[in-house]
Amino acid sequence: MKTKLNKVSSVLKSRRTNTVIYSAAIVAMLTAPIISAQEAQADGDIEVIQVSGIRSALTSALLEKRDSTNLVEIIQAEDIGKLPDQNLAEVLENVTGVQITRSAGVGTGVQIRGTNANRTEINGVSTVGSGAGRSGINFEDVSASIIAAVEVTKASEAKTIEGSVGGTINLRTIRPLQLSETLASVRVQGESSSLSTDGVKPRLSGTYGDNWDTDKGRFGVVFSASYAEQDVTAFRPRVDRDNVVTSDGGTPNAQDFDFLGIQFLNQDYDNDEYETVNFAGSLEWAPNSELKFYFDATINDQQRYAESSSIQASGVSDVIGVGVPSAFETVNFGILDGLDLGSIQAATKGVIPVEVGGADPNLRVAADTSSRVTKSEIFRLGGEWQGENLKVVVEASSSSSNSTNPRINTTLNFINPNAAINSSNENGTPFIYDLTGGSLAFGIAFGEANAPTAADMMDPANYILRDVQTARDRTENTEEALRTDFTYSLDWSALTSVDFGLRYSKSTSMTDQIRANVGLRTYADSPRGDLFTELLTAGPDNFGDADGRELFVKDFLMINPDMVTADQDNVLRILNDAVTAHGGSTPITAPTSEVSAFFDIEETTSALYAQANFATDYIRGNFGVRYLKTEVASTGNSITTDVNGNPTVSQVTTVGDYDFLLPRINIVADVTDDIVVRAGWGKDIRRPDFDDLSTSVTYSTSPNPPVSVGNPNLVPEEVTSFDLTAEWYFTQASVLSIGYFHKTRSDLFAGQQVDPYQDPVTGFRDTVGPVCEQGGIWNPIADINVFGPVGVGVCVPWSTTINDTGETTQEGLEMAVQFDLSSFEDDLGWASGFGVLANYTIQKFDGGEAVDNAASRPNEIFAASTGIEGIEVSALHGLPDLSENAYNFTLYYEKFGLSARMRYTWREAHRSEDFGSTSSYPWGFMVVQEDRGQLNASISYDVTEQLNIGLEGVNLTESEVSQSCVNGGALLCFQGLTDRRVTLGASYRW
Repeated sequence: MKTKLNKVSSVLKSRRTNTVIYSAAIVAMLTAPIISAQEAQADGDIEVIQVSGIRSALTSALLEKRDSTNLVEIIQAEDIGKLPDQNLAEVLENVTGVQITRSAGVGTGVQIRGTNANRTEINGVSTVGSGAGRSGINFEDVSASIIAAVEVTKASEAKTIEGSVGGTINLRTIRPLQLSETLASVRVQGESSSLSTDGVKPRLSGTYGDNWDTDKGRFGVVFSASYAEQDVTAFRPRVDRDNVVTSDGGTPNAQDFDFLGIQFLNQDYDNDEYETVNFAGSLEWAPNSELKFYFDATINDQQRYAESSSIQASGVSDVIGVGVPSAFETVNFGILDGLDLGSIQAATKGVIPVEVGGADPNLRVAADTSSRVTKSEIFRLGGEWQGENLKVVVEASSSSSNSTNPRINTTLNFINPNAAINSSNENGTPFIYDLTGGSLAFGIAFGEANAPTAADMMDPANYILRDVQTARDRTENTEEALRTDFTYSLDWSALTSVDFGLRYSKSTSMTDQIRANVGLRTYADSPRGDLFTELLTAGPDNFGDADGRELFVKDFLMINPDMVTADQDNVLRILNDAVTAHGGSTPITAPTSEVSAFFDIEETTSALYAQANFATDYIRGNFGVRYLKTEVASTGNSITTDVNGNPTVSQVTTVGDYDFLLPRINIVADVTDDIVVRAGWGKDIRRPDFDDLSTSVTYSTSPNPPVSVGNPNLVPEEVTSFDLTAEWYFTQASVLSIGYFHKTRSDLFAGQQVDPYQDPVTGFRDTVGPVCEQGGIWNPIADINVFGPVGVGVCVPWSTTINDTGETTQEGLEMAVQFDLSSFEDDLGWASGFGVLANYTIQKFDGGEAVDNAASRPNEIFAASTGIEGIEVSALHGLPDLSENAYNFTLYYEKFGLSARMRYTWREAHRSEDFGSTSSYPWGFMVVQEDRGQLNASISYDVTEQLNIGLEGVNLTESEVSQSCVNGGALLCFQGLTDRRVTLGASYRW
């Protein structure tokens, strides 16, 4: 006998009279993915569907979603340690209204309804991340194999902890006392990357759980552990064409039309290696039917090694008027905030020759070797007592994340033996570029005058040390909380119970930047590579593997990243020995704490709530209010100078407080046995990130990245949300839903960047500090580079976060369908194993008053493209990472022991603050990340009842990332060429 999910739910609708029946059915359904498939019946009237694997997970998740009194989305594990994807961010991408961002192809960021401002919990406990943000633990730090279910709350209740704009993500682990039999499983996998050269990386996970009845009560325990290595690679070419060659400029390469010349070339190779150890354990003890105690521990230990090699063509702006392009394209900038920016020609093919005198363009090799070593611990200790009418829960929790970020970034100048040299430690190398066909490709112009040979490129004597940046930053984040929750059952007609409680929490965030930056700018100070040959290694030569390109720099030397990772102190010693042997006067110093960048913030919050729950035969829900008061103490360093010119450091603490009253209401109407309508309205807040509150300042030796300046005057963002959703459960394990959401946000956090003035003819900036009268901020340690005469100290961009003074809105439609064919087995036979999941989200963002402004050089281009002399272009900042259209489509099959799934995900173009190798806004605006889709698939087979083998593939089509400057489809300025990852594995259950 088969029972439709909607029929099971309709029987269970009368909760007040069928509490025992309902609870038994829910437990059976929710544990279906983690125990053997079974049939559970209560009073002989209700049959729970006997399912397993994908179908089991979808069925139990759908039943939980249907019964909820607010808007939630649930993803259940298909088996022990087997969520739909290996990466938690990718798991969340299955949810309607959720998009994700990726770093080197790995899911790292999650946007719920177009915003990153969300919270992450584990078993209802707030988590903290490795940085200074508010969203919680990094998704790449937690293995999906230790998580039993993922819950996304889109409409908050009064008892929901504040701090989310889009939604709250709760990662749930297995509960011991819900197990009906011993749980034991182990999984072994190996993953390979199409662009990595390091071979197959292992993944191991295992789970054990059981419970026992004793004379002291019932005890239960579950332990899950995992070990994983991952190697992901992405190739990221970048080309800057943000300088104009005018037809009347008098340059040798002037055409009869204005065009954009080549300003900068970059060939970036990124390799991230992850080593992650996760542990999750739960102990539960129920002395009797009224009392239960529990203890949860989740411990994550991750080491992430990022190795990046970057081939840069610098100083190209000095010869922008020399090389004659052989091909052009028309760039249409489109309309920005109602202003038509016109069109202009842009160079796509050509050669950049060595200028007379041999100084430019320069070939630089940057080797960035950074690590993040993070240990996160989440503990929860609590107890609950259930009386006749009163339930009391008391819980203490602690969440911490301690990270160190050791790194050494080095830059080598290639000294071309076939070009003239001067007093600086760089000279010219000719380049060839081809930007046609949507590919940003360039290489060494070996056939041109002054060109080096491939052998020259591999000679250590032709490289010279330019920059050494070292760091051992520390970040420590904690949150400790104590909460008490009460539920009092009532028999007052429709009013079924009242929830009330209080929560006290203390959060801290400390960042100590321990750094040293050394720049060498003369031959007298810069040792050649033959003095530190043991550190040099050939750079990656497979840059063409991603898209088949033939034009790239494949022969070059770089500082060996493996040696940096293994022993940073030894690398610094060898470089210092080279400086000494060369006779240089500038030592390579060890990193020390930067007093200007230190901050320590403590935040305490007291919150209380009251919530009434109601239910009739057709209407159920809750309404209530949450009140909170927060006190903030921010400590930073103040640096002054005494009468003798010596710096004096003193700690300064600023304090502040705020409070909010947050009403919330949720109503659910069971219109028919198959149709559910939900409505929700509520208020929430989003606190500013800790580093955005800091008054500390960090400087770079490069003149390109902006100096980030905190804003201690930021206030929390306020959001008012409304949701309306209709759900039709039309057959077994199937649903069709459509929902509307609307969010009004005030005091939205908006990033702002102010660029320094650049002379439109020379490209020079102000190099006389300490005040930058025409914009920007004075950076006393930045290399002037192409922005003035050789030296140190220049005006650079500065960025900060502000509260947008205008009100903003987000609204959208979410449509989803889940259709399982298993109930048509008699008609379809083997084809009844198929099922479909699909969702589509349409959303938009309006309002706000924060604007971004074009830099001086782009304004010169817009003057040429529009014909408006002296034009100054600006645009509303908008919301980063919001795609107005996005969809997922999943086709699955499960029958005869075979389980297969194929998922295609697509999101429309969106503004992004991730610009690859630069942290400043190109052209003064966020880039547009173009439309992108990705195909993932998996297949597994039950060899026996205990043994399962499986194969999974991520990004099967190796879909690339394309980013355009100014507007979507305008000027291609950045590519991300990502890898395909394939995982083969087996699991065994006892």
